[in-house]
Amino acid sequence: MSQIPQAAIALAKRFEGFERKVKRGIEITAVPYICPAGFWTIGYGHFCDPKHPPITEAEAEAYLARDLQTALAATLRYCPVLATEQEGRLAAIIDFTFNLGAGRLQASTLRRRVNQRDWTAAANELRRWVYGGGKVLPGLVARRKAEAALISSREPIAEEG
Repeated sequence: MSQIPQAAIALAKRFEGFERKVKRGIEITAVPYICPAGFWTIGYGHFCDPKHPPITEAEAEAYLARDLQTALAATLRYCPVLATEQEGRLAAIIDFTFNLGAGRLQASTLRRRVNQRDWTAAANELRRWVYGGGKVLPGLVARRKAEAALISSREPIAEEG
């Protein structure tokens, strides 16, 4: 199993947020809510049933880790070039896949641009994925901007030692 880049975890936590907090005893918990795209979610963007019981932040992080592992596997399946690219580029596409699903990545021009290693065009493609429910969502604009910055970065790959 490959390691999930810290930048992917940070992006998902930043843009999903641990929202809809309620107090349960001494713990803060999250309850199911409908995300801007119209899906029932809980914690950090984990799809759920509307009747899902409240979860703690630790439980939300466990769901997120599993969801990001699934996104990582799909990202590397559809964009194998990312296995040898800098971690930020991988993190950007993992976050995209986590947010929109593997099917969207698989069928996208973004996938082609990544596999061509055309990072400028890939960043431009990312910026197009800002619609939810037929309208531009400011949160998606900010998220895609952050992903595009990572994919455009020219930071060198860290040497393992």
